Amino acid sequence: MSDAAASDRRELTILLADDHVPARVGIKRAIEPHGLRVVAEASSAEDAVRMALARRPDVCVLSVALPGNGIEAARLIKRSLPATKIVMMTNSARDEDMLGALRAGADGYLLMSTPASRLPHAILGVANGEATLPRSMTARLIREFRERGTRRRLVLPDSGRAVELTAREFEVLDRLRRRERTAEIAAHLGISEVTVRRHAASVLQKLDVQNRRSAIEMLERGEPPETEV
Repeated sequence: MSDAAASDRRELTILLADDHVPARVGIKRAIEPHGLRVVAEASSAEDAVRMALARRPDVCVLSVALPGNGIEAARLIKRSLPATKIVMMTNSARDEDMLGALRAGADGYLLMSTPASRLPHAILGVANGEATLPRSMTARLIREFRERGTRRRLVLPDSGRAVELTAREFEVLDRLRRRERTAEIAAHLGISEVTVRRHAASVLQKLDVQNRRSAIEMLERGEPPETEV
């Protein structure tokens, strides 16, 4: 959208929430010349929710790392103000942050490294009903969507019982079979170590084993997994 087009339309009201003042100043300077007027600034999740309910902005730009949980702030704001658009911003490219933000109701997800020249147009696009995601993360979202309906079936050798694992759980189990440590698995799969541990715990529960070594031994003894869509 051109500057002339932006000036012909009603100014959009923006709430900025980031606990780093320089970040808020930089975003504000980048967007206000383009018909985006900052009407409130917050430094915590609690303040962001309170100010959003009071000012009812067109768009909330929230930091994922906001003290008090930026993603939870997005969830609460979206629940009370469904018409308000929400753009999450982050320094991290972790899959779970992006997916968590989208599940919470975010309409856009941007990295803090987004060029200042692109930022106002991305926010305007979200305000007009478009979605915005970093190009580097779009492929991950597509992969998550494709894998959501995919299950891997393992037949346990001792009992013959069939166990279904999600695609991600199977990926983690396969990495464990290769004797990779939690940090290595996290790096390979682009997820946090906490998420690796969560998936590993789910696998152990489904396989009814006490530790990772037992799960690995079971995988090596069992039948090859069958993919079901």
